[in-house]
Amino acid sequence: MHSKQRPIGVDLFAGAGGITLGFEQAGFDVLAAVELDPIHCAIHHFNFPFCSVLCRSVEDVTGTEIRNISAIGNREIDVVFGGSPCQGFSVMGKRALSDPRNGLLFHFCRLVLELKPKYFVLENVPGLTVGGHRQFLLEIIEKFQQSGYQVEPSYQVLNAANYGVPQNRARLFLLGCRQDGCLPQYPQPQTQPAKFQKSKYLIFRQDLPHTPTVWDAIGDLPEVELIPELLYRDWAMYPEYGKPSDYSGKLRCLQVDPHNYGYERLFNSHILTSSILTRHGVKSITRFQQTLPGTTEAISHFFKLDKNGICNTLRAGTPSNKGAFTAPRPIHPSSPRCITVREAARLHSYPDWFRFHVTKWHGFRQVGNSVPPLLARAVATEIIRALGIIPIKPTVELSLGNEYLLNFNPSQAAQYYGVSIEKNLLRSRKKKINHQPT
Repeated sequence: MHSKQRPIGVDLFAGAGGITLGFEQAGFDVLAAVELDPIHCAIHHFNFPFCSVLCRSVEDVTGTEIRNISAIGNREIDVVFGGSPCQGFSVMGKRALSDPRNGLLFHFCRLVLELKPKYFVLENVPGLTVGGHRQFLLEIIEKFQQSGYQVEPSYQVLNAANYGVPQNRARLFLLGCRQDGCLPQYPQPQTQPAKFQKSKYLIFRQDLPHTPTVWDAIGDLPEVELIPELLYRDWAMYPEYGKPSDYSGKLRCLQVDPHNYGYERLFNSHILTSSILTRHGVKSITRFQQTLPGTTEAISHFFKLDKNGICNTLRAGTPSNKGAFTAPRPIHPSSPRCITVREAARLHSYPDWFRFHVTKWHGFRQVGNSVPPLLARAVATEIIRALGIIPIKPTVELSLGNEYLLNFNPSQAAQYYGVSIEKNLLRSRKKKINHQPT
């Protein structure tokens, strides 16, 4: 299932698997993942059936357990990567140094030192670099340096829109390696938005090609309002797709991506997935129609996408223990409705074979919580380069997991992984189970 020549990766705080996918596409075999939320674990398991998932908090996991539950065993690990929950650091929320989730950064450090990988990648929000939060970052750098690791002191905040993702999304990356290794470089910008976008983390250079636009990402997708089945389930057979752009053609697996060294997946490209409709009232529809592209609707505070621009940052909202807040979802650029999970996934650089939970709430949460795969791939490619490895494309095609993993409610997911739903503090939501034909 995985080539012995491919380097080995471990994903901490794995979520649905955005970073996992990016590192796989760069040429890694990600053989183990740790994730607290059993709903996320099920989706990760579906999309990466060859990866062993530990449904636990990193606070309760040891490096020995990660090795023993996966195919890694005693083999050397090339990279450990991950991004802890960021609400405690995010400049969008309450920047409280007392937030207990901030301690998860130190458990990331602990697991890296236990697993002893050649390289590590820590990802988080830019808010970690400012104010009192910066102290956490400096303490982590000092801990690694005292424990036999080099750390790139000039840490960088990278914007996904500079790496081929049609979304204004900035993330901090901290890179490190063992003393016997060579520190990796940060990836150079690859693209820039065609329209000026306000962000201090975006880089504009005359020699850079344009980032794919919103319409490049979703313009070929069928109009979901014309597919009545999507009112009660998240998939439909044989939709009418439009002509793909270079970007969407690669996400549909119609075009060869020469920089993608991930495993091909077996899937039915004639099934539109992750596309259950949102029911809007007449007043909302009218307001959405009257909102100009590139502006925010006054009442809902939803941003209306501009076909020729890039998406605003897709956010996840919060779980029930933090208020069960649903993040604003963008308005489609030409239809008076919010975008679907699949459209959000396209704007996040997920391929169409990648599936999310069948409900909108969990599906959008999984997209918004994740690092765009193309951004993760750019970083992972620099780790591959520092390792001195020429990546190889596997010849084997992988089957996806069982579809029941996409349909779990929180109680079912917790039972499946043998964890306590109270401990995981998940939001219970009623939904209709719907199975997709094979």
